[in-house]
Amino acid sequence: MLFVATLDGELLHCTDSLRQALGLAPDQETSLLALVHSEERDAVEAALARLRSGGDPVQLDVRVQDGRGAYTPMSYSVRRSPEGDAIHGSLRRAADGTTDDASTARMKAKLLDCIANQMDIGVWAVDPQGTFIYHDGRGIEQAGVKRGALLGMNVFQVYAGTEIAENLKQALTGKQMHAYNSAHDMHWESWFSPVLDANGAIQMVAGLTLNITELRKAEDDVRNKLMQIQRQQEVIRNLSTPIIEVWSGVLTLPLVGVVDSMRTADVLDALLTRIVDKQARYAILDLTGVDIVDSSVASNIIQLVTAIRLLGAEGVVAGIKPNVAMTMVQLGLDLSQIPTQRNLRAALAFCIGMMSGEQQKQAHAQKP
Repeated sequence: MLFVATLDGELLHCTDSLRQALGLAPDQETSLLALVHSEERDAVEAALARLRSGGDPVQLDVRVQDGRGAYTPMSYSVRRSPEGDAIHGSLRRAADGTTDDASTARMKAKLLDCIANQMDIGVWAVDPQGTFIYHDGRGIEQAGVKRGALLGMNVFQVYAGTEIAENLKQALTGKQMHAYNSAHDMHWESWFSPVLDANGAIQMVAGLTLNITELRKAEDDVRNKLMQIQRQQEVIRNLSTPIIEVWSGVLTLPLVGVVDSMRTADVLDALLTRIVDKQARYAILDLTGVDIVDSSVASNIIQLVTAIRLLGAEGVVAGIKPNVAMTMVQLGLDLSQIPTQRNLRAALAFCIGMMSGEQQKQAHAQKP
């Protein structure tokens, strides 16, 4: 049963269900104060004043007059509209201790007991001072603590200096909290829910704690395995792309198997770093172990040689097999600008000869 009223409590609009429950005619005008019992009008007026001043939503249990003139216990829930010029509210029948209400309460209690007994959770509540007023759940027993063992004890003493105490402090200020913490050598996911009374004051903090120890262990195991796999992959990459200094100023990189884009990136980074560290003059790319080449692989090799030249060194390709050479020709790849040699020995002799020639030219240039 919903309604809209002015800031002074005059009804502007209401649902048909509310008019029927209170016996109001379609065009009948009335106010929230006129509908409630005279003994409770002061409380309603105080609630309206609090809303007019910008206060928080209010819930009141009052007696409301119906069409027969009888007063029925009902609950008002009212709040100021987002625009601030009206009041939005709802009206429902308040619990009066009838058989249906008692039956509902018993059913809720059974449901709570069932959940607490079947799941690895702890259900608890503390008063505004932090004293346990409820303490139950199978998860509590798994932590080595008996159910109800903490009743009457203060959480700030039991869990002093822990994240649990800090989270509860926040909850006691009215803030909903969701946190992960550790206690009793176990891992927990916890919810802290403030419960307010009719005046908006903290009545208690209800808590639900879920045992996630096994889940955390599984996550740690997966994380450790992933780290191990990464380390193994790094070792494999290093073994599959060994960079060897075969002569002073000459590095060689034997390529074996499939040379894909990912591997080329690793090779490029490692080789260029070694060229700078060793101040190498030549880098030999030995393709003796490469049986298959496609356009992307050949393009990667050309890019690799180009990057070597940008560092002031020279790239030499050696050991191209006949089938690989035919593939490169069919793909139309131009390797004419790249020095190529029959095998690693020939490539090394080429590099040594080139360096010897350079040294002789430098020696002649220095003579007077």
